[in-house]
Amino acid sequence: MKAVAPAEMKDAAAPIWSRSHYLNKMDLRQLVVAYFQYYTIQTYLVIAAIAIGVALWQPTTLVRGAVAAGFVMLVYPLVWYCLHRWVLHSRWMWKVPFLASTWKRIHYDHHQDPNHLEILFGSLKSELPPVFIMTLPFGYAIGGVGGAAVALATGVLTTCFYEFCHCIQHLSYKPKHKWLVTMKARHMAHHFHDESGNFGITNFAWDRLFGTFYERIERPTRSATVFNLGYTEEVAEVYPWVANLSGGVASGHPRQRDRVPGKEAAKEPERQAA
Repeated sequence: MKAVAPAEMKDAAAPIWSRSHYLNKMDLRQLVVAYFQYYTIQTYLVIAAIAIGVALWQPTTLVRGAVAAGFVMLVYPLVWYCLHRWVLHSRWMWKVPFLASTWKRIHYDHHQDPNHLEILFGSLKSELPPVFIMTLPFGYAIGGVGGAAVALATGVLTTCFYEFCHCIQHLSYKPKHKWLVTMKARHMAHHFHDESGNFGITNFAWDRLFGTFYERIERPTRSATVFNLGYTEEVAEVYPWVANLSGGVASGHPRQRDRVPGKEAAKEPERQAA
């Protein structure tokens, strides 16, 4: 029987999120365990439970509740399409010093290292406000306090579903269901081929409507900015805040990235993934 070193025992006993996780090195079971122990997911689930409790305490009618939930499920893909395309892929946030760190955290880092699980999860301060704005006023208008609670619960649970599907798209395995295979291929094209399209995560209807949907075969040349979202060395000379926070500007494919001397912070994700 193999003896377990004290250091290995200590690492195994440590909280799961005391170490980094990379989806290209995880299986589905490991993802599920990590997913339900991440603080943002736990927070969403707690908010959903509270909202369901409020909905039971101050119930609206069945019809109004169904309309409130249906409204959120209908508008959710459009809201996140707009945020993904015109906020996360904007080229104005890095120009504002107090927004640069937010943009770096919520999307630049994710495109720099797409398989890093902690970075893939959205931050509470960036995701909860849109969910509250999208659900509470409209839910209240439809069904009062109970309608607002139903809408909020639907919004945060939909966010959990969105986050899990996003994880699946980056996980190192081939889904069995055709729709998951197709969804994963389109999102991988967004990350590794051309970032200017396929902004949907689970739903690409709005991409089709707004003309940003594409199949990879339609764009034979990889975008030069697919990994840096246009934040290049030249841009960093004028707007240095993201580079200062990142320890430089990394370039090239995340798995084949050249290490830049003196850029210790930029090396860290690569070192952890090795």
